Amino acid sequence: MGLERSKTILKFLFFFSIATSIMFFAPTSVRFLIGFIPMDKCTLERAEMLTSGNSADASLDLWSRNDVQTCTSWKAPIIWEGMFNPSHYDQIHRNEGSSVALTVFAVGRYLDAYLEAFLTSSEQHFMSGLPVSYYVFTDTPEKVPNIKLAPNRRLTVVKVERQARWQDISMMRMKAISDVIESDIRHHATHVFCFDVDQVFTGRFGPEALGDSVALLHAHYYHLPKRLLTYDRNPKSKAFMKTGDFYYHAAVFGGSWRSVKALTEACDRSIKADKENGVEALWHDESHLNKYFWLHKPSRILSPEFCWDTRIGYRRDIEVYRLLWAPKDYANLRTS
Repeated sequence: MGLERSKTILKFLFFFSIATSIMFFAPTSVRFLIGFIPMDKCTLERAEMLTSGNSADASLDLWSRNDVQTCTSWKAPIIWEGMFNPSHYDQIHRNEGSSVALTVFAVGRYLDAYLEAFLTSSEQHFMSGLPVSYYVFTDTPEKVPNIKLAPNRRLTVVKVERQARWQDISMMRMKAISDVIESDIRHHATHVFCFDVDQVFTGRFGPEALGDSVALLHAHYYHLPKRLLTYDRNPKSKAFMKTGDFYYHAAVFGGSWRSVKALTEACDRSIKADKENGVEALWHDESHLNKYFWLHKPSRILSPEFCWDTRIGYRRDIEVYRLLWAPKDYANLRTS
């Protein structure tokens, strides 16, 4: 038993080191070649066979992008440029009275470094034409920039306590989001999107992204085989996974307010259970989010164009950048 467990641990460390090396240290030429690893293909003949529960999705052209995977094995759409008519989604969601709450955490030096650019670019590109309520979680409310908002948009600042470690800031957001959904968001919005602050909107991020439960393909991993995906493989953690469907990025997730509340509550329970057992998941709240989406399949998946890292270099399947990773300076940002 001990020998088998040791083999499992060594196997995990081997694949984990490969995956993280690809993500952080691989030269551009290697990342370019990874883009030629084929994705699975959608097996549905037409969009009417999707089970997303979104009436607008009947208009999706699943075969306009034969270079990528446009649906999942559980018949959820994966949204790529070229698959949808933007004005159709705009009209459908206006008619349905859709409204969106956007949550973002700007704690410590992250506020100074990123928040203004994030909010300004969001006003230009995020859900244009729909009512949007921003919820900025910060430990320094007085430093939140005064951004000119479009009509039908408002901004609420939520005070949170500064945590000793950035990992704790990352993990505590699940409870904070759940609490605000219960106290406020559910009265004002049909949908919720949760973002990391160190990103900038650069293109349309519209109602085509809305769904009951929305996950995002991680830009660094969407072409990699499952054995190289960095799930938490520690059996002691509530985030433990032997395998999964995809690797999802916690920088962007969303859905109806009910679905996001259920997700954040479940992740918070798992994080607390791990803490009580002296365990911390490999990628913190992202590991728990991946476990949740493995057990509760998302009804909609966004392609990496909805959160792209330009350090990856050219990828022929990324036809548009909707949201870009901002330059990172972790050495300074993650110090008190």
